Amino acid sequence: MASEETIPIIVEFTGGLEMLFSDERKHRLAVPAKDSKGNAVTVGWLVDYLCEEIMKDNRKEMFVLDGHVRPGILVLINDADWELEGEASYALQPNDNILFVSTLHGG
Repeated sequence: MASEETIPIIVEFTGGLEMLFSDERKHRLAVPAKDSKGNAVTVGWLVDYLCEEIMKDNRKEMFVLDGHVRPGILVLINDADWELEGEASYALQPNDNILFVSTLHGG
């Protein structure tokens, strides 16, 4: 039986990404502690969840490309570059702050 335990996290979008998420910059979420296979939820899981459950815009390719966060989007986990934390494999912890910053600018 799946656990109903959740993890409170904050997800923020800046640099124009907030327009894909109902123009809301900060989202306080309670996500499952475990994925459907019983593993700890990761940032990679969170990206899929954001696309499926939170994003109301149809332009998902502006956030995700080939199943990964689009190049040009910085991801910070508690103010540290996600490359230092294991990128998409980082297991979410209670009260984590995940920030997505678009560095892409249309011309």
